Order: sequence, then C-alpha cells, then structure tokens
Amino acid sequence: MTVTNGEVHSVTANGGLTNDKPFKIFVGYDPSEDIAYEVCCHSILKRSSIPVEITPIVQSELRTNGLYWRERGKLESTEFSFTRFLTPHLANYDGWAMFVDCDFLYLADIKELRDLIDEKFAIMCVQHDYAPKETTKMDGAVQTVYPRKNWSSMVLYNCGHPKNKVLTPEVVSTQTGAFLHRFQWLEDEEIGSIPFVWNFLEGHNRVGEGDAATFPKAIHYTRGGPWFEAWKHCEFADLWLKEKDECVKEAKK
Repeated sequence: MTVTNGEVHSVTANGGLTNDKPFKIFVGYDPSEDIAYEVCCHSILKRSSIPVEITPIVQSELRTNGLYWRERGKLESTEFSFTRFLTPHLANYDGWAMFVDCDFLYLADIKELRDLIDEKFAIMCVQHDYAPKETTKMDGAVQTVYPRKNWSSMVLYNCGHPKNKVLTPEVVSTQTGAFLHRFQWLEDEEIGSIPFVWNFLEGHNRVGEGDAATFPKAIHYTRGGPWFEAWKHCEFADLWLKEKDECVKEAKK
C-alpha cells in the first residue's frame, strides 16, 4: 500500500535540485503500532505542500518477496529495527527518499525538511547524543543504549549515492546492528546533519523558553506514545491524540 497526495509537479530543494516525482517517504510499520503509523502518515499528508508518496515497510511482505530473512533478535523492539535500511533498495537506488519510524508526529510542512537536502551527503539525519535512563520502553520492550542511538530513526537517504548501494537485502539481512545503526558503511563526513527539531525526542529534547527555533517540527515518541497505556500521559500526548481524532474522523468519511 502506498499513499500519495496531489498532482506531480516540479519540486525544488537546496542546491537547485529539481525532481518531477513525488518525494518518497518510507515509514516503518509494526502491526502492534498500526494507529501510530496511520497518525504519522496523516500528519505528513495534512501539512505537506509538495507531492509525497508514503510506503509502509512491512516485514512480512519483505520476507514473502525474498528481500529480508534475518531472524528477529531479542533486542529488536519493532519489526522495522533492521528493515529500515532497505530504504535505498526499495527506492531503486534512485533520488532521495526518507525513512521514518511510525512513532513520529509531524507538525510542519515536509517541504521544509526536503529543502535541507544537500547532494554532497550520502545520508542526512539528526545527530543525537542520547542515552536514555529508562530500562524499558513502549509496551515493556528492553531499552538499549548504543553510539548514535536514534540517528537511524529518521534518515534522508541519497539513494543513488555509490556508498548506499552497499545496502542490499543480503547486507541488511546479515550485517550486525552496529554496522547498520551506526552507519559504518559511511565516513563521518558523508553524514549530513539536520536540526534536532525534525527528530525531537519526547522526554529528552526541550523547548527553550521564548525560543521558537526549539519548538518541534516532528515529535518522536521514542520512549512510547499515547497509544500505549503506560505512556498515555507523556509529553505532547495532547497533540498526538488530537491528530488521531482527526485521522479517525476522516477515515470514517
């Protein structure tokens, strides 16, 4: 299933990049967080001023199509823990595409993020320094701490970059978590930085008093969102619940 909006037209990004195709967005999908996926997509489509094409990354479909075969590890909190790295392959190693976890809520036009693209990088992401204190997250999943944690939760991939052609189904199905989540197929200078407000970690990042530049453009409920009983009172829960109500109402029309 792919969700699209609007008519296809020319989209201009940083550096004069022109693309006559919709901006490809791949969202990690887990059956246990179906409502989170739906709300994430709704929040993107509602605010986007450019054509976008949203595709869920569904592990069962990838297995059926022979694109993914690794066994699920005990520390994998979602079905897209590793399938996310198939984004360049699923985009046919062409153009730019975004991967994002389903537990995001977008509060700004995705065009603003799209316009940050810089062709000199292989990928671009928010480069967090994040060491969570909790031992569990979501609905009881084990919380882990590792270098570059959460960098891979929202990534702009330069899918045609030669280095990203390393991300084949075989590599994604067999390589270590460290190799993939720490982007070890790349040199540091090939990883571009995006402002933290595009991957604003609930419970970690803070809005500066009177500083509009620190208000989130995309909230990441990385510890767990209001769709989980244990996190129904988390920070920014009201914004997600409002978006969910809108999403459900529109689905019933």
